[in-house]
Amino acid sequence: MAERLIVVSNRIPTDAEPAGGLVFALHETLKKTGGIWIGAHPNLSDTNTIGLQTLAEQDGYTRLSFSLTHNDHENFYLGFSNSVLWPMCHRRGDLVQLNREFEEGYARVNARLARQMKEILRPDDQIWVHDYHFFPLAAELRKLGHHGKIGFFLHIPFPALGDLSALPLRADLARWLAQYDLIGLQTRNDVARCLEMYRADKNAELMFDGTIKFGDRIAGLRSFPIGIDVDAFVKAASKPFDTAKLGVGLTHDLVIGVDRLDYSKGLPNRFRAFGHFLEARQDKSRRASLLQIAPPTREEVPAYRQIRLELEELTGRLNGENAELDWTPLRYIHRNIDRNLLAQLFRYARVGLVTPFADGMNLVAKEYIAAQDPEDPGVLILSRMAGAAEELTEALLVNPYDVEEMSDALAQALDMPLAQRKHRYAGCMERVRATDVSRWSESFLTALAARPPALVIPTAKISGAVG
Repeated sequence: MAERLIVVSNRIPTDAEPAGGLVFALHETLKKTGGIWIGAHPNLSDTNTIGLQTLAEQDGYTRLSFSLTHNDHENFYLGFSNSVLWPMCHRRGDLVQLNREFEEGYARVNARLARQMKEILRPDDQIWVHDYHFFPLAAELRKLGHHGKIGFFLHIPFPALGDLSALPLRADLARWLAQYDLIGLQTRNDVARCLEMYRADKNAELMFDGTIKFGDRIAGLRSFPIGIDVDAFVKAASKPFDTAKLGVGLTHDLVIGVDRLDYSKGLPNRFRAFGHFLEARQDKSRRASLLQIAPPTREEVPAYRQIRLELEELTGRLNGENAELDWTPLRYIHRNIDRNLLAQLFRYARVGLVTPFADGMNLVAKEYIAAQDPEDPGVLILSRMAGAAEELTEALLVNPYDVEEMSDALAQALDMPLAQRKHRYAGCMERVRATDVSRWSESFLTALAARPPALVIPTAKISGAVG
């Protein structure tokens, strides 16, 4: 019997919701491989006792959904996933909200999903679990006797060792991850932080071949930088664009930012940097504009409501101090924009501004590069804290906490000569193509298939630092 690919993630593509980075990448993978995608039903339910339900059979694969009740949404999703794990992974331990009901809800949903999956699993299925919502899913499947290959990929940053102390005692991240056959992370820095966690755990051994021995299991660990469908994005960006759609006041000195509304994205500092640039510019007649698109997310979480208010206040102040009757310097759009239109906007914009405080990869950075006209490319300004900075070294790399440095980078980017712009673009585009989404998925699934059965292999323990 041929093996199937079983993908598990919290979100699943629907007609009603645009595809973000994770959803789009996995959708493209399953279109090519076929298989099953399991994710949360987009609508909350009054009961969670029913099993997996068929949501759709299209694009060459089957979508199955599991139900979340209002209580599950409150405790599993908003609670432990996004009020404990998300801030911990994004270096914001001060925002972690510990609550026993959050912890219990997270454990309950993962255990229930494992039971529901066990009903449809075959021994030779390859299971690919995605993101922080399901850290313990493999451990739950192992309890139920599933011994097949299970891989895990974390799309957000791996937490630093010091931040892990914010977790409750029962949340044993090292033990949870060791139940996977392969742990995939975005960057080499993430791998180093994961190894640091295991090095500090008395139950773990770091092996000479780069694997991790934990109890009776051996897990592989590697970085797999995620990418985009490069050719599709280049094609979308190359379509004729009616600049009249931009309206009055947006000149070709356009700076663009596209981010979910999240405190990890560094948006307030980005707005402040743009304001500082306007104040510091020598030629006051030059009218650069910032277009910031920030779709809403997790608005039920207090920290997200707070950052929305802060951005609205900053937008009003910046425009009030700098706008003219025929020019609005900052346009802040708090809703989704069609993906094809985004590609055209990226191509039109002279500068792409991607300045998160912490980010697993940040596919917007790669999309901006892919969208550029090779004969007249724009300039990417990229946070050193984004995973993409490990690859896109020809971008203008900045410290997202340093408002003046970002302001200076804006001035440099807008005045950059064509030859330098083309050189930087070529270097970045080479890396964008090298990490195309199809190569990302193929490399992970090939590595997962190559993992040997999870048997303990006697070998020497490594002491001290791992290179």
